[in-house]
Amino acid sequence: MKHIDIQTILKESLATGYLTIATENKLRSLLKHPVNATELQAFWQLQEAVRRGLVTQESKQVLCSLERN
Repeated sequence: MKHIDIQTILKESLATGYLTIATENKLRSLLKHPVNATELQAFWQLQEAVRRGLVTQESKQVLCSLERN
């Protein structure tokens, strides 16, 4: 399995416009441990991209579909 870091998650999410549940779980796992300033900055950028609608979270889509049913 290849190593993935927060910067990679940010780049891939911005490229696809999507953040999968599996990737969110990986992100949570990474954030359980100390991260350097570069990784922390990438996390903040990802949060901002989600907030601005540049990246869609799969988990939010699933939650919305469950609430409609």
